[in-house]
Amino acid sequence: MPKQIKVIPLAEESFGVRSMCTYVETSDTKILLDAGASLAPKRLGYPPHPKEYQALAECRKKINKTAEKADVITISHYHFDHHTPSYTDWFTNWSTAETAKKIYNTKTVLAKSYRSMVNASQRRRGWLFKKTGGSYAKRLETADGRTFEFGETKLRFSEPVFHGPENSELGWIVMVTIEFADEKVVFASDIQGPMYTPTLDRILAENPQLVLVGGPPTYLAGFRVKDENIETGMQNLRNLVENVPLTILEHHLFRDKNWKSLSQPIFDAANEAGHKVLTAAEYSGKENNFLEFHRRQLFETEPPSSDFEKWMKLPLQKRKMSKPPI
Repeated sequence: MPKQIKVIPLAEESFGVRSMCTYVETSDTKILLDAGASLAPKRLGYPPHPKEYQALAECRKKINKTAEKADVITISHYHFDHHTPSYTDWFTNWSTAETAKKIYNTKTVLAKSYRSMVNASQRRRGWLFKKTGGSYAKRLETADGRTFEFGETKLRFSEPVFHGPENSELGWIVMVTIEFADEKVVFASDIQGPMYTPTLDRILAENPQLVLVGGPPTYLAGFRVKDENIETGMQNLRNLVENVPLTILEHHLFRDKNWKSLSQPIFDAANEAGHKVLTAAEYSGKENNFLEFHRRQLFETEPPSSDFEKWMKLPLQKRKMSKPPI
């Protein structure tokens, strides 16, 4: 575990939301990684449960508060669980234009390029971010393949890597290595294992003490994601934990109710190597609070209030514009 690089997860699947937002601090600088959080608009035939909104509100509070003290904010890609857009959406993002302004105002923002190695939807989102939330930044820089220094702290961004398997329709992301003194922490959000082996090679070449990584989306296996890509992601994840002393494993893998049995070989491999794999909640000394795959059960065992039921029946645009009564 790094001793001179402080790592504090803020919003993660193990906290009940879709996100990998993490705060990293050295004696030189304060960094907020991927300042976004969201909920799946529909899963298992259900919209988000009030408990998910409560988790999202709490995570948003932590992100907003931490942004106040951050010097640098990074954006690995332009999905809404990894950056905060500048419009009102209480339905899935629990945010407004004012939320985005407060997060990015006066900050140095280091972001994935929206011009190159980007799919169409993220190109538009990146362009919109530059015109809106990014316009409040003290400095907005394209991060792809670049290194930035803040005192003795280095932020080294990878060239774009696939958001999952090779040539993924979801596009590309950038990873970042935070280096201070003799320590390195790698933040690799949506590489999904990684599913692309050259991405694993890039991470291991950094020789980090800690990696924060998104696992494979096993809940999509066989219909949205090819089984062989899932298998590659799990095997590469196993190789990762065998070579890195501490891995914080999060994101897509924990949207699957069978995550524990599916990932047991990963935990076993780390243990055999004398290494650790933890969720963000476990790393933070908290209980896991996985909610998305419990959605059907939550609606059956903890039915929402009548006010929430009324809110759920509103047209989508009205739900976006008004807070759910939780």
